[in-house]
Amino acid sequence: MSDQFKKDSLNYHKARSEFDTNGKIGTLITKPCDTEKELAMAYSPGVAFPCLEIEKDIDTAYEYTNKGNLVAVISDGTAVLGLGDIGHLASKPVMEGKAVLFKTFANVDAVDIELNVKDTDKIIEVVAAMADTFGGINLEDIKAPKCFEIEERLKEICNVPVFHDDQHGTAVITTAGLINVLEMTGKPVEDLKVVVVGAGASGIACAKMYKQLGVKNITMLDSKGVIHSGRDDLNKYKQEFAFETPDRTLEDAMKGADMVLGLSGPDLIKPEWVKTMCDESPIIFACANPIPEIMPPLAKEARPDVIVGTGRSDFPNQVNNVLGFPQIFRGALDVRATKITENMKMAASRALAALAKEPVPDHIKKAHDRDDMEFGPNYIIPSPFDRRVLVYVASAVAQAAIEDGVARVKDFDMDAYKEKLQRLADHLDGKI
Repeated sequence: MSDQFKKDSLNYHKARSEFDTNGKIGTLITKPCDTEKELAMAYSPGVAFPCLEIEKDIDTAYEYTNKGNLVAVISDGTAVLGLGDIGHLASKPVMEGKAVLFKTFANVDAVDIELNVKDTDKIIEVVAAMADTFGGINLEDIKAPKCFEIEERLKEICNVPVFHDDQHGTAVITTAGLINVLEMTGKPVEDLKVVVVGAGASGIACAKMYKQLGVKNITMLDSKGVIHSGRDDLNKYKQEFAFETPDRTLEDAMKGADMVLGLSGPDLIKPEWVKTMCDESPIIFACANPIPEIMPPLAKEARPDVIVGTGRSDFPNQVNNVLGFPQIFRGALDVRATKITENMKMAASRALAALAKEPVPDHIKKAHDRDDMEFGPNYIIPSPFDRRVLVYVASAVAQAAIEDGVARVKDFDMDAYKEKLQRLADHLDGKI
């Protein structure tokens, strides 16, 4: 990255005028407070009335406060993407950025909370104590394996959705891509050999979701090589994917593989290994940023039929979590869900896969400077700029929440909800 881009990025985070503020988020006041009566209703004495209603029935907090549209983005700064354990306060620009994406792509209000504590039990205690004031909790950039225990225990304790995006966001997006590749190639899901490079939060969550889809043969690698049944250094989350195999290296594992998911580091996959993958249409999601495990041109040169996705916006099939977490929370919040279930996540994946088959509007092609955006090897995942993602994913998640019995809202009109989402998408797109 250039020195100019660094300078521009730093300036972007500073105040731009006398009445601007530093950082990327602020408070939006949604009701007027310009008269004596409005002041009295906003605070004392009028504010007592909603307080007393909530005291009688805590669910009315969804009616009289912003709880139903408010997500806490919570991190301890121990696993910031591409930066590692940089500390809680150094992670704040990332968490503010997450709040920006929530608002930009789904009109969800979010507040960032950076915890100056790294102990698992203490994090759980603090988050559980504050959870009721929010409609949902988005855990972010907490290192593995403690992130798994934190999410699992908070899901049991809290009465609002708890979602660790580092785990499930990537899983939802790559599963959508895998669904479409299976449709294009006609390969039976139970016959696939999938290799996951990286056994952190994202890798384990992706592997679990592929199993839910029906994948049976998953080889996972960590920094020491293939996770196999002969190793005695595995935590319980890795142990789930240990099996008896002669493979020990990534080169070994890639032989005959139908799919390789990279969630590790730059330039780990050699072109000659790509040549040894399955006979037809192998898929590689090389998600390391900014330099993927293999650059798409190198993979294509080795195997012209390979289907490649990366975490970058300058190549087709971008694995971008913004396609998932804002819209998943939108749907969960709108039915006042108590949790985000496995079916809700799979519904999001299937919705994204379905949208990729729809004709792409010209303005989205223009945004990518591409004319070839139609369902096929170079377009198996929708564009982050496609506002229809909001309609497809949020409605699918809401429907799954209702079917799973975790929605508080009763008598939900799905047709009316989809129309409302479309109006919101048009509003966010500046059309209305």
